Amino acid sequence: MSAALKDGLTTDLSQYMSALGIAARAAASELACADPQHKNQALLAIAEVLDQRREFILDENARDLGAATKDGLASAMLERLDLGKDRIDAMIEGLQQVAALADPVGEISELRYRPSGIQVGKMRVPLGVIGIIYESRPNVTIDAAALCLKSGNASILRGGKEALYSNQAIYSCIQQGLQQAGMIDTAVQVVNTIDRAAVGHMLQMQDSIDIIIPRGGKSLIERISAESRIPLIKHLDGVCHVYIDAAADQQKALDIAINAKTRRYGVCNAMETLLLSAAIAAELLPRIVMAMSTHGVELRGCEQSCRIDSEHIRPAVEDDWYTEYLAPILSVRIVDDLQQAIEHINHYGSKHTDAIVTENYSHAREFLRRVDSSSVIVNASTGFADGFEYGLGAEIGISTDKLHARGPVGLEGLTSQKYVVFGDGNLRS
Repeated sequence: MSAALKDGLTTDLSQYMSALGIAARAAASELACADPQHKNQALLAIAEVLDQRREFILDENARDLGAATKDGLASAMLERLDLGKDRIDAMIEGLQQVAALADPVGEISELRYRPSGIQVGKMRVPLGVIGIIYESRPNVTIDAAALCLKSGNASILRGGKEALYSNQAIYSCIQQGLQQAGMIDTAVQVVNTIDRAAVGHMLQMQDSIDIIIPRGGKSLIERISAESRIPLIKHLDGVCHVYIDAAADQQKALDIAINAKTRRYGVCNAMETLLLSAAIAAELLPRIVMAMSTHGVELRGCEQSCRIDSEHIRPAVEDDWYTEYLAPILSVRIVDDLQQAIEHINHYGSKHTDAIVTENYSHAREFLRRVDSSSVIVNASTGFADGFEYGLGAEIGISTDKLHARGPVGLEGLTSQKYVVFGDGNLRS
């Protein structure tokens, strides 16, 4: 840790950030050719240290939670900040899963002979140095470190001030695990300052950082998108939809809608708008209203839905259809058919995650083909849009961009490809 840092503040931020970048670039060169077993040993060592130091992590997390509560942090942000026993278990399991995954680095694909006699293929290679800027969620520190390490990338992680103690506690575990495994300890670096100017420095470090991945609220993402001189993998909003088709199994639809909305409110894959086919609305909507009311969810609906239940559904305004609430609030719209549901999603959605509940195979296929989102789901909750659930071990973020990665970003999304050519003295005529 730099001597210039004390109590989370730095007296020479520019010098400190520059030093992080230089160290990360050097570490990236070493990681790019690291043996897969060595990387796995490091991941498992970090998992063991996390398990051994649970009480320390929870104590530091309690410091952050206390300060955040005192400062009036929103409930959704507090929920993200809270580690708790289960989330430490999830971090450990994520490390173990990433260690068990196939290493993508060095994989050669699409190898084929050309008429000239040469063989041409593609090899997966690390991106280099990845900068991650995130808010509230200290578990991101582990997810990001694990995925970057396994994919051969060095990482510079900058968490929010509300999670300073939690992030530093987790970082100390990462450092200890790397050292125990004999891995270069600058492979992962966590910025130890609450100075917001650190973010500005990161966004200008194009000589040291190859890609920036922001995870946080809309204002953070917008700022980073506007200021960064480095390419981004990002998403702005998680305005996720569930469409209940006329051909849906109604009990299945009810269960999916409740889970998609109420499992956790402050996550980007939570349902924010429910679309319901007019053919079954009169029968199913009252059941949905009753269930949502039990969970304390406020409903804002279209005119038709308000006519069905004006007591529990307040009129929606245009902005509601665009809003990621991250709270117990749900927009409800009754649509004529599948066509209108798709049009609504593609107009108001954020290209994150959208689901259909239907027993009609043709409707499911049409929904999959025409909804332009990074994850499109049939007969399951939007809550499954997650790297862990997709078998990626963990995720470093969810991208709604179309380049370079889309959807939950795991190991493959943190690599690029280069052409490799094999010859045997071949000369071009």
